[in-house]
Amino acid sequence: MSSASMKECLQLQLLEMEMLFSMFPNQGEVKLEDVNALTNIKRYLEGTREALPPKIEFVITLQIEEPKVKIDLQVTMPHSYPYVALQLFGRSSELDRQQQLLLNKGLTSYIGTFDPGELCVCAAIQWLQDNSASYFLNRKLVYEPSTRAKPVKNTFLRMWIYSHHIYQQDLRKKILDVGKRLDVTGFCMTGKPGIICVEGFKVHCEEFWHTIRYPNWKHISCKHTESIETEGNGEDLRLFHSFEELLLEAHGDYGLRNDYHMNLGQFLEFLRKHKSEHVFQILFGIESKSSDS
Repeated sequence: MSSASMKECLQLQLLEMEMLFSMFPNQGEVKLEDVNALTNIKRYLEGTREALPPKIEFVITLQIEEPKVKIDLQVTMPHSYPYVALQLFGRSSELDRQQQLLLNKGLTSYIGTFDPGELCVCAAIQWLQDNSASYFLNRKLVYEPSTRAKPVKNTFLRMWIYSHHIYQQDLRKKILDVGKRLDVTGFCMTGKPGIICVEGFKVHCEEFWHTIRYPNWKHISCKHTESIETEGNGEDLRLFHSFEELLLEAHGDYGLRNDYHMNLGQFLEFLRKHKSEHVFQILFGIESKSSDS
């Protein structure tokens, strides 16, 4: 890497550090390994220091609200970051080794979705604040001994997920693979918009959502959930028999541009068949016209 582009990287790193210090203004929230690191980089950029400065390394302590826990996020910025990957590791005394491993695996795969040149420390912090709770909660479930012999109540869940679009072959394959691997049923409607419905026990649906949520596509949200307490195996609650891809006719330029809108009338018919017509308005904000009116 030329010294000119190296300098561009270091300037971006300083910019990101400024943002972090404004987000975490309190003394000790951002702890630099080397207190002179930023000064040395500034001197290098001004030309008063010739030797390449040491890498920026720091720890940020994040306070997670629910459950009330702390995560220490350790960050190392290689000299060529953001054009090469950031080194990140999250630690918490409240997590066992396995949970910590899973948390970091999730974080690393999320950071892997950023394009070279994109700053991502702030996004990593946001991801931890939004997603770390499930790693702590899972751990509690593992260790609580079951003392009751009463029938176990399970939560059966149905999640309706809306995406701006779902086109990519590898993404579609991943969604189908995850759906078939877990004990869930439902569908993935590809195209624009992309709609996913997943139903099954809560733990399986949440794992599905967790696994598919951070590939390279940004506009995705869970619009609606339906949950039912059950003592059975949930089979009688399912509206779908398997997890399949739903391909409907498309409107628009199907060939040249990957920008085709799905036939929503057909989709509404499909929902009617599966006793889910009420979801149409939730997903699209449009009243469905009843066929007998």
